[in-house]
Amino acid sequence: MATYTFIYQPVPEGFIGYVEELPGANTQGATLEETQQRLAEAVALILDAEDVAEAERSLSSTPDVEWIHWADLKSQLEDR
Repeated sequence: MATYTFIYQPVPEGFIGYVEELPGANTQGATLEETQQRLAEAVALILDAEDVAEAERSLSSTPDVEWIHWADLKSQLEDR
């Protein structure tokens, strides 16, 4: 399991937060609590997207998988 560093910095408008190890994981909020909640949501979305992308890569690289459009399948079945 990966370890992530959550960084929060005060700014005049409130706080900014980001995770160094995850590009795109950054946010801002009026309070530290709001920034923490938003950053946790951003990280969850990024990790979910990475899981989906990994699954798609896995499927596309599986040599035993043959993709066929449903209309082609219907035509093939009707020809039998």
